[in-house]
Amino acid sequence: MDERDRVLGVVDRAEAERRRWMHRIATTICRDPVRRILVLRRAEQHTRFPGHYDVMAGGAVDVGESYEDAAARELSEELGAGVPVRFMFKFLCRDGVSPVWFGVREAVITESLVPDPSEIAWHAWLTELELREAVDRWPFVPGGRGALRRYLVFGNEDRPSAG
Repeated sequence: MDERDRVLGVVDRAEAERRRWMHRIATTICRDPVRRILVLRRAEQHTRFPGHYDVMAGGAVDVGESYEDAAARELSEELGAGVPVRFMFKFLCRDGVSPVWFGVREAVITESLVPDPSEIAWHAWLTELELREAVDRWPFVPGGRGALRRYLVFGNEDRPSAG
């Protein structure tokens, strides 16, 4: 990928990370009907950031796959949720293992989740206030921290202010 999220070539994710080349990750931030946000703790055997917290369920975008299709696929694989996702924003994150273009979607979850234990060790629904307090105290995945901060601004633009 380049600085504009254009494909320059095709390699597997491990090689892109080893060479610190940009690649694409499709993610979804989940809310419940009362607007709490799903927080996940990655499994200890996870290859990237084991035991860290995240607000994004997601993974690499396959060759020829759109961000949207990848986000829906990953949501189903990781959480057992088959719900629509909607585009929120895209950003380039240079923190973490290698530079990554994150395509961030949002999903409203009304069904019970069935997390994949090889990916997710724990999950809970937190209010925005609880999450704002936890994001700097808990060990968060760097991209998840960046996505959350953007989401808390972007995701509230269409809501009336409280003051």
